[in-house]
Amino acid sequence: MDTILQLLALIAVIVGTFFSVVGVLGLVRLPDVYTRLHATGKVSVFGVALLLIAAVLWTPLGWGKALLLIILLMVAGPVTAHAIASAAYRLGIPMKDAVRDDLASESEGIE
Repeated sequence: MDTILQLLALIAVIVGTFFSVVGVLGLVRLPDVYTRLHATGKVSVFGVALLLIAAVLWTPLGWGKALLLIILLMVAGPVTAHAIASAAYRLGIPMKDAVRDDLASESEGIE
């Protein structure tokens, strides 16, 4: 049974590291703040969650603490990315090659 848990932990580490590397590559390669937030806010959250699952499988930590941390991470990651994107839009940071801007008509009516 211990070998199976170690194998699952190893798989979770490999997949979690892959997601984290993809998030970092997205942060470096994508052109503007909005697409970079998409890469870091979505992909990296799953990478960290899988690494946390691997830590719980490998060490005798409690599943309750791990599940609580994963839930908080899943809630806080997208909310933080949305708040940063909203602040960037309000500051007037332009989108690169934007196809459409659904907030443009809303912000024109407020000002």
